[in-house]
Amino acid sequence: MAAHNELGKWGEDIAVVYLEKKGYEILERDWKSGHHDLDIIARDEDTLVIIEVKTRRNRLFGDPEEAIDYKKRMSLQSATNHYVKSHHINAPVRFDIISIVGMIGMTPELDHIIDVALI
Repeated sequence: MAAHNELGKWGEDIAVVYLEKKGYEILERDWKSGHHDLDIIARDEDTLVIIEVKTRRNRLFGDPEEAIDYKKRMSLQSATNHYVKSHHINAPVRFDIISIVGMIGMTPELDHIIDVALI
């Protein structure tokens, strides 16, 4: 596995542990359907939460969440719509970002941005 893929998986693992400690129920990880993909799908009480995880070694090129540009937001919206329809979800849906800065073997900085508007 390439180093950036290992860092990304490590970041998602950190995010899942964090979310479970906060009481979220993890429904899916790395969900894919055709060209649609979502990092983490969880339930927070009665709300379906789509979580995009961005992991970086450092902040030299900005905060990790800044990598979620307009094109990525549209892709996430499309993937979320596909997931909701294909799973017949009838619940409120929320989009969160978890930003992780650090390296494997270190204690990371984690920022959970709740209820981000996609457009």
